Amino acid sequence: MKYEWKKQEKELYLPKTEPQIVTVPAQNFFAVKGKGNPNEADFAERVGVLYSLSYAVRMMPKSGPTPEGYFEYTVYPLEGVWEGCDLADKASFSYTIMIRQPDFVTEAVAAMAMEATAKKKPHPLLSEAVFCGMEDGLAVQMMHIGDYDSEPLSFAKMAEFMDKSDLARSTDTHREIYMSDPRKVEKDKLKTVLRYCVGRK
Repeated sequence: MKYEWKKQEKELYLPKTEPQIVTVPAQNFFAVKGKGNPNEADFAERVGVLYSLSYAVRMMPKSGPTPEGYFEYTVYPLEGVWEGCDLADKASFSYTIMIRQPDFVTEAVAAMAMEATAKKKPHPLLSEAVFCGMEDGLAVQMMHIGDYDSEPLSFAKMAEFMDKSDLARSTDTHREIYMSDPRKVEKDKLKTVLRYCVGRK
Protein backbone atom coordinates (compact mmCIF):
# COMPACT_ATOMS: atom_id res chain seq x y z
CA MET A 1 0.00 0.00 0.00
CA LYS A 2 1.34 3.44 -0.93
CA TYR A 3 2.43 5.61 2.00
CA GLU A 4 0.31 8.77 2.04
CA TRP A 5 1.92 11.41 4.23
CA LYS A 6 -1.22 13.56 4.15
CA LYS A 7 -3.02 10.78 6.02
CA GLN A 8 -0.20 9.30 8.10
CA GLU A 9 1.32 12.65 9.14
CA LYS A 10 -1.74 14.85 9.06
CA GLU A 11 -0.62 16.80 12.14
CA LEU A 12 2.45 18.10 10.29
CA TYR A 13 0.97 18.77 6.86
CA LEU A 14 -2.71 19.59 7.38
CA PRO A 15 -2.92 21.72 10.52
CA LYS A 16 -5.89 23.91 11.40
CA THR A 17 -6.18 27.53 10.34
CA GLU A 18 -5.48 28.60 13.92
CA PRO A 19 -2.05 28.32 15.60
CA GLN A 20 -1.20 25.11 17.42
CA ILE A 21 1.80 23.54 19.13
CA VAL A 22 3.49 20.57 17.46
CA THR A 23 6.68 18.59 17.91
CA VAL A 24 8.47 17.94 14.63
CA PRO A 25 10.89 14.98 14.55
CA ALA A 26 14.19 14.78 12.69
CA GLN A 27 13.69 14.55 8.93
CA ASN A 28 15.95 14.12 5.90
CA PHE A 29 15.84 16.39 2.85
CA PHE A 30 17.31 17.24 -0.50
CA ALA A 31 17.97 20.96 -0.11
CA VAL A 32 19.44 23.90 -1.97
CA LYS A 33 20.12 27.46 -0.81
CA GLY A 34 19.24 30.58 -2.74
CA LYS A 35 18.79 34.33 -2.64
CA GLY A 36 16.44 36.76 -4.32
CA ASN A 37 12.85 37.09 -5.43
CA PRO A 38 11.04 33.70 -5.42
CA ASN A 39 8.93 34.89 -8.35
CA GLU A 40 11.97 34.92 -10.63
CA ALA A 41 13.38 32.14 -12.80
CA ASP A 42 16.30 31.19 -10.53
CA PHE A 43 13.94 30.05 -7.79
CA ALA A 44 11.97 27.89 -10.22
CA GLU A 45 15.19 26.30 -11.49
CA ARG A 46 16.16 25.35 -7.93
CA VAL A 47 12.74 23.88 -7.31
CA GLY A 48 13.08 21.83 -10.49
CA VAL A 49 16.39 20.35 -9.33
CA LEU A 50 14.84 19.25 -6.03
CA TYR A 51 11.96 17.53 -7.80
CA SER A 52 14.34 15.80 -10.21
CA LEU A 53 16.27 14.34 -7.27
CA SER A 54 13.12 13.38 -5.39
CA TYR A 55 11.61 11.57 -8.36
CA ALA A 56 14.93 9.84 -9.01
CA VAL A 57 14.52 8.22 -5.58
CA ARG A 58 10.83 7.54 -6.10
CA MET A 59 11.49 5.72 -9.39
CA MET A 60 14.53 3.69 -8.30
CA PRO A 61 12.74 0.30 -8.43
CA LYS A 62 12.05 0.94 -12.15
CA SER A 63 15.36 2.50 -13.09
CA GLY A 64 17.94 0.64 -11.02
CA PRO A 65 18.56 -1.22 -7.75
CA THR A 66 15.79 -0.96 -5.17
CA PRO A 67 17.03 0.58 -1.90
CA GLU A 68 16.75 -1.53 1.24
CA GLY A 69 13.51 -0.76 3.03
CA TYR A 70 11.95 0.93 0.00
CA PHE A 71 8.18 1.41 0.02
CA GLU A 72 5.81 3.12 -2.39
CA TYR A 73 4.99 6.68 -1.40
CA THR A 74 3.84 10.04 -2.63
CA VAL A 75 6.64 12.57 -3.09
CA TYR A 76 6.62 15.06 -0.22
CA PRO A 77 5.76 18.75 -0.81
CA LEU A 78 8.20 21.58 -1.36
CA GLU A 79 9.28 23.39 1.81
CA GLY A 80 11.29 26.53 2.47
CA VAL A 81 13.15 28.01 5.42
CA TRP A 82 13.17 31.78 5.00
CA GLU A 83 14.98 34.77 6.46
CA GLY A 84 15.10 38.45 5.53
CA CYS A 85 11.49 38.42 4.40
CA ASP A 86 10.81 42.10 3.83
CA LEU A 87 7.88 41.94 1.40
CA ALA A 88 8.80 45.39 0.12
CA ASP A 89 12.22 44.08 -0.95
CA LYS A 90 11.88 40.50 -2.18
CA ALA A 91 15.30 40.72 -3.81
CA SER A 92 16.74 40.61 -0.27
CA PHE A 93 15.19 37.24 0.55
CA SER A 94 17.53 34.44 1.63
CA TYR A 95 16.22 30.89 1.74
CA THR A 96 16.82 27.17 1.79
CA ILE A 97 14.23 25.19 -0.16
CA MET A 98 13.91 21.44 0.26
CA ILE A 99 11.87 18.30 -0.28
CA ARG A 100 11.67 15.73 2.49
CA GLN A 101 12.80 12.17 1.77
CA PRO A 102 11.44 8.92 3.23
CA ASP A 103 13.34 7.32 6.10
CA PHE A 104 14.87 4.63 3.88
CA VAL A 105 16.88 7.29 2.02
CA THR A 106 20.45 7.13 3.35
CA GLU A 107 23.53 9.04 2.26
CA ALA A 108 24.26 6.19 -0.17
CA VAL A 109 20.76 6.25 -1.67
CA ALA A 110 20.92 10.03 -1.98
CA ALA A 111 24.26 9.74 -3.79
CA MET A 112 22.70 7.26 -6.23
CA ALA A 113 19.88 9.74 -6.91
CA MET A 114 22.39 12.54 -7.48
CA GLU A 115 24.34 10.40 -9.95
CA ALA A 116 21.23 9.25 -11.82
CA THR A 117 19.89 12.79 -12.07
CA ALA A 118 23.21 14.12 -13.32
CA LYS A 119 23.02 11.62 -16.19
CA LYS A 120 19.35 11.94 -17.09
CA LYS A 121 18.62 15.57 -16.23
CA PRO A 122 21.95 17.40 -15.92
CA HIS A 123 21.69 20.89 -14.45
CA PRO A 124 24.35 23.33 -13.23
CA LEU A 125 22.50 23.78 -9.93
CA LEU A 126 22.78 20.07 -9.09
CA SER A 127 26.21 20.75 -7.62
CA GLU A 128 24.57 23.06 -5.05
CA ALA A 129 22.03 20.50 -3.84
CA VAL A 130 22.76 18.59 -0.64
CA PHE A 131 21.24 15.73 1.33
CA CYS A 132 20.86 16.75 4.96
CA GLY A 133 18.94 16.24 8.18
CA MET A 134 16.91 18.84 10.08
CA GLU A 135 14.84 18.78 13.26
CA ASP A 136 12.43 21.62 14.03
CA GLY A 137 11.48 20.13 17.39
CA LEU A 138 8.97 22.18 19.41
CA ALA A 139 7.11 24.48 17.03
CA VAL A 140 4.01 26.58 16.50
CA GLN A 141 2.31 26.22 13.13
CA MET A 142 -0.92 26.87 11.29
CA MET A 143 -2.42 26.59 7.83
CA HIS A 144 -2.41 29.89 5.95
CA ILE A 145 -4.99 30.17 3.20
CA GLY A 146 -4.41 32.90 0.65
CA ASP A 147 -1.73 34.79 -1.23
CA TYR A 148 1.85 34.49 0.01
CA ASP A 149 1.92 38.27 0.46
CA SER A 150 -0.88 38.00 3.04
CA GLU A 151 1.13 35.67 5.29
CA PRO A 152 1.92 38.48 7.80
CA LEU A 153 -1.71 38.24 8.95
CA SER A 154 -1.16 34.62 9.99
CA PHE A 155 2.24 35.37 11.49
CA ALA A 156 0.55 37.97 13.69
CA LYS A 157 -1.88 35.30 14.91
CA MET A 158 1.04 33.01 15.67
CA ALA A 159 2.86 35.74 17.59
CA GLU A 160 -0.23 36.42 19.71
CA PHE A 161 -0.69 32.69 20.37
CA MET A 162 2.96 32.30 21.41
CA ASP A 163 2.73 35.23 23.78
CA LYS A 164 -0.32 33.73 25.47
CA SER A 165 1.35 30.30 25.58
CA ASP A 166 4.58 31.61 27.17
CA LEU A 167 6.57 30.66 24.06
CA ALA A 168 9.19 32.55 22.07
CA ARG A 169 10.83 31.97 18.70
CA SER A 170 14.08 30.04 18.96
CA THR A 171 15.36 31.05 15.51
CA ASP A 172 15.09 34.12 13.26
CA THR A 173 13.84 31.99 10.38
CA HIS A 174 10.47 30.44 9.63
CA ARG A 175 9.40 27.39 7.63
CA GLU A 176 6.77 27.26 4.90
CA ILE A 177 5.33 24.04 3.45
CA TYR A 178 3.58 24.50 0.11
CA MET A 179 0.46 22.34 0.00
CA SER A 180 -0.83 23.95 -3.23
CA ASP A 181 0.62 24.34 -6.70
CA PRO A 182 0.50 28.10 -7.44
CA ARG A 183 0.36 27.29 -11.16
CA LYS A 184 -2.98 25.51 -10.68
CA VAL A 185 -4.61 27.14 -7.65
CA GLU A 186 -6.00 30.67 -7.40
CA LYS A 187 -4.01 32.97 -5.09
CA ASP A 188 -6.78 33.36 -2.53
CA LYS A 189 -7.06 29.57 -2.18
CA LEU A 190 -3.37 28.68 -1.79
CA LYS A 191 -2.64 26.52 1.28
CA THR A 192 0.70 27.02 3.04
CA VAL A 193 1.78 25.59 6.38
CA LEU A 194 3.60 28.29 8.36
CA ARG A 195 5.90 27.22 11.21
CA TYR A 196 8.06 28.86 13.85
CA CYS A 197 10.55 26.88 15.91
CA VAL A 198 9.92 27.87 19.53
CA GLY A 199 11.06 27.40 23.10
CA ARG A 200 9.64 28.15 26.53
CA LYS A 201 10.24 31.67 27.81
